[in-house]
Amino acid sequence: MVTPVIAIDNLHVKLGRREILKGISCRLGASGEGKAIGLLGPNGAGKSTLIQTLLGFHKPSSGSAQILGLDCHKQSAQVKARIGYMPENDSFISDMTAVAFLRLMGEISGMPPAAALEKAHEVLFHVGLGEARYRTVGTYSLGMKQMAKLAQAIIHGPQLVILDEPTNGLDPAARQRMLILIREMKEQHGMNVLLCSHLLRDVEEVCDEVVILKDGLIVHQSDLEAERSSDRRFVQLEVAGDDSKLAEAFQSIGAEAASESPGVWRVVLPREIEIGVLWRLAARENLRVTKLAYRRDTLEELFLKAVGHLRATPVTKQEAPVHGGI
Repeated sequence: MVTPVIAIDNLHVKLGRREILKGISCRLGASGEGKAIGLLGPNGAGKSTLIQTLLGFHKPSSGSAQILGLDCHKQSAQVKARIGYMPENDSFISDMTAVAFLRLMGEISGMPPAAALEKAHEVLFHVGLGEARYRTVGTYSLGMKQMAKLAQAIIHGPQLVILDEPTNGLDPAARQRMLILIREMKEQHGMNVLLCSHLLRDVEEVCDEVVILKDGLIVHQSDLEAERSSDRRFVQLEVAGDDSKLAEAFQSIGAEAASESPGVWRVVLPREIEIGVLWRLAARENLRVTKLAYRRDTLEELFLKAVGHLRATPVTKQEAPVHGGI
C-alpha cells in the first residue's frame, strides 16, 4: 500500500473558542514520487492553520494529520526532521551572512556542522545567491530574501517542502526562476512540495494536485493532470437579449454553465460538443452573441466554482445531445 505524503482524517482544529478547520479529510501525493500539491482558498479559509497543524504547532481538537505516515502532533520531532518550511514572512537573523544563517539552519535540522557548512555553500549557489553568500541577509533585496528562505527550507534534503507564498512580491524574472526551482525539486530531486499561493497561475504551472479550502472545509480536490487531459473547453459567452431560458438550452446539449451576471456566462463544453453549437443555441433563443472566447486552462474555473464566486447552474446530459458545427 502506497503511503500518502499527507493524510488528513476528520481534522478539527480550534484556536481559542473558534473552530478553524471543521472536519477535513484528504489524501495528497504518494511518497517517493516527487509530487507538487497546490493549497488554495480565499483569505480566512484555514490554509495557514492547516500548515501550522502539519508543522506540529497546533494540536487537533479531534481527528489527525499525518505526513509520510507519521502523526504531526504525536510524532512532531520525527515529522520536522523530514520536512522543510519556507514561511510567508521573513524570519531571518538580519546581521548574519547568508552562509552562516544556512549553516545554522542546517545544524538545527540535525546536520553535522561541517556538512551543514558545505551544504550551505552548495544550496546558495543552486538558488542563485552564490556571489552574495557572504553578505548579511538584512542587506538582501526582496527577491534575494525569498531565495534565501527557499535555500534554508531545502538545505537538509527534506522529503516534503512546504512553501507559503514563495513568489510573493517577485518580479517576473525572479518569479519564473522560483517556479523553475520548484519544478526541479520535484522532478530532479524527488522532493514533494506543498505550495500555498493566491496566484492560480503558479499552482497551474507546477502542481500535480490541488486542494481548495473555504470556511475551514475542503470544497474541491482534484488531479490537475487528469483535468488537463480531459479536453474540456471553458467558454466565456456574452449575449444581448433575454437569456432567461439559456440555462435550459445548455442542459439540452449536456454542457455545464454558470451565470456571472445577466448576459454573461461561463460554459464548460464536453469533448464531443463543438463550439459552433453555442452560436446555434443563441440564434434559437433570439440572442445576439457579443463575445465568445474559450481556452483549456481549468484552474480558475475550478477555483471560482469551488469558492462560490460563480452561480453554478447544475445540468445533466440528455439522451440526445446536439452535435455539429455552425
